[in-house]
Amino acid sequence: MTLHEFGLLLITVFTAAAGQLFLKMGALKLGRVDTNNALNHVVGILFTPELVFGLALYGLSAVLYILLLTRVNLSAAGPAVSIGYIFSVLMGYFYFREAIPLSRVIGLGFIVCGVVLVLWKK
Repeated sequence: MTLHEFGLLLITVFTAAAGQLFLKMGALKLGRVDTNNALNHVVGILFTPELVFGLALYGLSAVLYILLLTRVNLSAAGPAVSIGYIFSVLMGYFYFREAIPLSRVIGLGFIVCGVVLVLWKK
């Protein structure tokens, strides 16, 4: 994977993670779903700006991923996209003050090691 391709991968992954961030913001705005309010929540998705924007970012991420796949093997791109978990954890920490336990840090370290091994060129 060239530097340009890796840059496209990072943009793709960050766009998806930003989509997750906005989906979480919108979900918090909607409130907790249960059997009594499920239909209202489904309709509310269409009228919650954060959710619409989050879905749009996911769509953009999918388009960018398709562009990436025109240049990179799926066997490299697929596993490499898992670095998005790192962005998600960091966004959860900084925007929602979610705790990052040591076990999660270790797990993220394994993900980084795995991505490095998948992308390693001899």
